[in-house]
Amino acid sequence: MTRQAICAGAAALAALLLAGAPAAASASASAAVPAFHNPLVKQRADPHVTLQPDGWYYYTATVPEYDRIEVRRARSLDELGKAEVHTVWRKHAKGEMGAHVWAPEMHRIDGKWYIYFTAGRAEAIWEIRLYVLECESDDPLRGPWKERGQLKTGWESFALDATTFALDGKRYLLWTQRPKESGKKQTDIYIAPMDTPLSIAGPAVLLTEPEYAWEQVGHHVNEAPAVLVKNGRVFMTYSASATDANYALGMLTAPVGANLLDRKSWTKSPRPVFASSVENSQYGPGHNSFTTTADGKTDILVYHARNYRDIAGDPLRNPDRHTRAQVINWKADGMPEFGVPVADKLR
Repeated sequence: MTRQAICAGAAALAALLLAGAPAAASASASAAVPAFHNPLVKQRADPHVTLQPDGWYYYTATVPEYDRIEVRRARSLDELGKAEVHTVWRKHAKGEMGAHVWAPEMHRIDGKWYIYFTAGRAEAIWEIRLYVLECESDDPLRGPWKERGQLKTGWESFALDATTFALDGKRYLLWTQRPKESGKKQTDIYIAPMDTPLSIAGPAVLLTEPEYAWEQVGHHVNEAPAVLVKNGRVFMTYSASATDANYALGMLTAPVGANLLDRKSWTKSPRPVFASSVENSQYGPGHNSFTTTADGKTDILVYHARNYRDIAGDPLRNPDRHTRAQVINWKADGMPEFGVPVADKLR
């Protein structure tokens, strides 16, 4: 992609985002508290944060070497960057789980910890699949963590970015995968019910595919789903386009109580809900997770972005996607207002 194309794409995304936002969004975002000392953690992409009942924020993310999974915890999001880092798993020297270790997410389910992650084969690094680690200890920082193998999705193709959530007594898996149809060079997002934390119990249902121009810049991509349940709705954000300045968040919405396994239950926003901000020098925001303040009263968007636009070489090899956080505002109609990525606030 040329530098001019990246600039044009980022400007177009910013214009789309601002066109769809209420006039007061910028002011409300700047007035929101708390404010975080962004970036929270440097050179960590695809961040996943979970606030547990013990009062700790547990954090994991993609490391730029793509060779291991790290876990850390802190009492506040601002403390994550200086928290002790625990490497709980390393890639294999050969065979599966031997390359491209991406997008770990750590979840507490039925008294055990699980890490869902993506990895390729050492000898075929683009044979990307979903895998799971399990820890029975209450302390996930020290483990031990056991490999529980590949999480099968129903067909074999490029697959990544698994997440899970439970609602109304049912657990679901959301993930990204190249479709079964040969020749389709794109990634879509699917959902399926889970019968155990290690397996799905039904066929995959396609929820979203890259159909708008802003989802097709550089690559045709829908990936990295994340779920927030609020105000009687299920919000699923996802990331689209290449991982440079064109990367942006989209969103699907479904009513609580609807059949989440029916694509028709979901409404897709035609515009990005969170995109690059030239004014704030934040580019390519995406691959987010959700958490809250310690009292559970304020919702927080955790994501990665770069603080410069122009990248030398392949953006996948660029290490400078940093973890950031900001408060989510809520409109009168119960919909989230993400605003724009806030400027860095260094310590």
